[in-house]
Amino acid sequence: MATSQWLVWAALSALFAALTAIFAKVGLVGVDSDFATLLRTFVIVALLAVFVLTTGKWRNPAELSLRTLGFLFASALATGASWVCYFRALKVGPASKVAAVDKLSLLLVALIAVAFLGERLVVREWLGVSLIGIGVIVLAFKP
Repeated sequence: MATSQWLVWAALSALFAALTAIFAKVGLVGVDSDFATLLRTFVIVALLAVFVLTTGKWRNPAELSLRTLGFLFASALATGASWVCYFRALKVGPASKVAAVDKLSLLLVALIAVAFLGERLVVREWLGVSLIGIGVIVLAFKP
């Protein structure tokens, strides 16, 4: 059951990421990409605040370890940088190519997870990750 749960959530994440690219590309007409990212972030914060509060998941952040807070802060900085870069790319490039290059993150996650988290991929998984990288190159760059 646990395997199917992560797969369902990951598939939904992919669906919403795809919709993000399409909605953002249309929404970026006539607006600066950084300002659009700020507006989008306000909506996300409000939505998550309602979700966390109504489901009783709120915790006092002061009760979290400094290590946890530090990594969540670093993750937030990386997310913000990713969003700014993604929206700037969407503003000037085709959504299909921007999204494809953005998916190089899959290859980078695998490499970083192996190097720093001690995760191990088998040959079949390395093949899949490599094919994703090759697919991004084929989709995003002209020969």
